[in-house]
Formats: sequence, C-alpha cells, structure tokens
Amino acid sequence: MNRRKSGDPSGRRTETVLSPVPERSTKRIVRGLSIFTLAVAVTAGCGWSNQARGTAVGAGTGAAVGATVGSQTGSTVRGAIIGATLGGAAGMIVGNQMDQQAEELAYALPGAHIQRIGEGIAVTFPDGLLFPFDSDQLHPEAQANLIRFAESLVQYPNTTVLVVGHTDSVGAASYNQSLSERRARSAADFIAANGLAQARLNTLGAGENEPIATNDTDAGRSQNRRVEVAIFSTG
Repeated sequence: MNRRKSGDPSGRRTETVLSPVPERSTKRIVRGLSIFTLAVAVTAGCGWSNQARGTAVGAGTGAAVGATVGSQTGSTVRGAIIGATLGGAAGMIVGNQMDQQAEELAYALPGAHIQRIGEGIAVTFPDGLLFPFDSDQLHPEAQANLIRFAESLVQYPNTTVLVVGHTDSVGAASYNQSLSERRARSAADFIAANGLAQARLNTLGAGENEPIATNDTDAGRSQNRRVEVAIFSTG
C-alpha cells in the first residue's frame, strides 16, 4: 500500500491511499466478467436491434459492461475498468501511463481516494467534497478540484471516463436514482466545460444500489453518498 501526501487550499496536508486490488480478487472478477461478456455476445444475436447488439458486443467492454454487471461485482466502476481490460486495452504502456496518472491525481485531488484497478484508475469523491447535502449543484471550492481533474484527463487522451453518482437509501429509491444521475451529469458537464471532449465522457446514476457501508448509521450513509469516476484505456 502506497501513501501519498497531498496539500489542500487551507494549508493542511491530506493523505490519499493508493491501494491496488489484490491480484486474486481481480482474477476472480475477470473470470466472472469473461463468462458474462460471452453470454451477452450470444444473447445479442437473439432478437435485438442492430443498435442494441452493437452496444452489447462492440461497446460491451468498458462503460456498458460496467453498467450491466455492477450488480454482479458490487461496483459499476470496477466492472467498467475490468471490462475495458477484457476488451484488449491492456499492456505495459497502458499500465505505466495509469501508474503515472494515478500518482499525479493523488497530489492534484486532496480529499479524493485514488485506486489503481487492473489497467485503469478509480477516483472516489467522498460525501461533501463535490456537492452539498441533497443537491446536484457543485460546491464552489469543488470546482478547483474538478478543473485539475479535467486538466489531467486532457493530458492523457487515450482514455474513456465514466462518472457514477451514488446515494444512501434514505427516501424514495426513485428520488435517490434521479439525484445520483443529476450529480453524475453535473460533474461530467463541468469537466467537459474545462476541456475534456464530451465523446470521452459517460455518466451513470447508481442510486442507492451500490452501498459500500451500512445505511443504518450516519457514518455509513455518509460513505455511501459519493461520486466515483472510472478512467480506462481505449487502446
């Protein structure tokens, strides 16, 4: 586990942990996703439109697989990154680039959690870092973080970005789903406005469906309210 010190505007130093996923866990997920992707490819020939078939098989790796199998792995972001690896976007050059970008992001995004997964990067913005409670309007101070994030993404052009919003389970599931979608779009729109091509951006709302902690306590609910970003190679 590598630890990197970061500074924030207040002068305090924060710590971001770069903790790669254990190899055994990654292999287990890859095996499951390989089977699932094959099943999708077979299913795509059974009565789907050409557009749907193209989405499942052609764009099936990466963001589309991540969205489809998020419930299987418990993480849409992890599924997207590993799905891209299954699609062939892997290798020493890709890995070295991701290592370098992850190191840079650890310094550039105080308060965010940076994790290398397979041949990609997962960035988690915890509760309150980007949005006020129950809002899809960015904090003014969050904009500086996202500007630096956009600059990094522009610097590494051979990647696709998936922004996923998450909520806790308080309130109606339909409301939480809508809020998660709006937050993902709000963050993505700001990143695009600061230089990243829209074609490289995908957004998804996971609502309350991918908790990482219990929803029975305030602390747990706070952990579940987050925005995650998958960065994965397009080859």
